[in-house]
Amino acid sequence: MIKCRKISRGKSTGELIVSNKPLSFLGGVNPDSGVVIDPHHDLSGQCIKDKILFIPGGKGSTVGSYVIFQMKKNGTAPKAIICLNAEPIIATGAIMSDIPMVDSPSSTDNLINGVTVEVDCNKGLIHILF
Repeated sequence: MIKCRKISRGKSTGELIVSNKPLSFLGGVNPDSGVVIDPHHDLSGQCIKDKILFIPGGKGSTVGSYVIFQMKKNGTAPKAIICLNAEPIIATGAIMSDIPMVDSPSSTDNLINGVTVEVDCNKGLIHILF
């Protein structure tokens, strides 16, 4: 069990996709497919749709919040977002899109690609399932 700060309500279970680089949703992710299109990002070419996205934080334009919202409407959004340090762009996008989001995990040791986790934003907890 990993304690964290609640940003957006909800609870979701899924496979982690992990990046060590901040992500800009505006111009960095295709909202129609959920694929990271920023050629300089370590997730370039990978799909974040239906994954639990773990990133250090966001970057870029405030329009990124609306890209997250569009992804939710398109069915291409991540199931939940975990950040080391949430910033207003991604936090706002998650809140208005009803995407569960937490930040400041007490440990990141077991948060690795492919691991299945449950993010319980109502309790501020991440459970490693397998």
